[in-house]
Amino acid sequence: MPEPTRPSPPARRAPSGAATLRPAKTEAIRAAVLDELAEQGYGRLSMEAVAKRAGVGKSALYRRWPSKQQMVIDIASELSVAMVDLPDSGSLRGDVLAALRAVADWLTHPQFSRVLPDLFAEARRDEALSQALAVGIGAPRRARAVALLDRAVERGELPPDTDRELALDLLAAPVYWRIAVRGVPPEPGYLERTADVLVHALSAGGAGRA
Repeated sequence: MPEPTRPSPPARRAPSGAATLRPAKTEAIRAAVLDELAEQGYGRLSMEAVAKRAGVGKSALYRRWPSKQQMVIDIASELSVAMVDLPDSGSLRGDVLAALRAVADWLTHPQFSRVLPDLFAEARRDEALSQALAVGIGAPRRARAVALLDRAVERGELPPDTDRELALDLLAAPVYWRIAVRGVPPEPGYLERTADVLVHALSAGGAGRA
């Protein structure tokens, strides 16, 4: 006599508290955060306004980030660090020029060109935000750029005792001053001329030595 067919066990359901973080919803929130930052600034940005703009409940934000600061830092960092893509060009000048272009693209980004000055101004008044920006944006961007200097040392274009911290400041300073402080977009040839000056300064020693 054949054995009776046993019913299949019911499918297990995910716990009610383990909501799936849908990528499309996360992307909508990211876009809303950047829009709110550009329009309202960090100080006036609220989780409620972000949720409303993204078309989600406020709980969707808190499932992803524990606070407004962490939300802003994570989203700003994701975009900022991704813009530091510096593949080996084969020469110090080529790498320096790529780094200058990356800084210019970052500072002229349609949204970031409005967001960054506000974040930097807020950071001068908020030590916690300042530290979060340094850890979330400054450190990883500089870590990617330091590979440029290491490659130049390996090629013999820079001395081993090159002061990497000072060199990294030099790579960003001229473009930041021109775009963010003076509000003047770099004209054709500006980045190339700047690259020539920086390569000469770094390879000649002086400011580039530890």
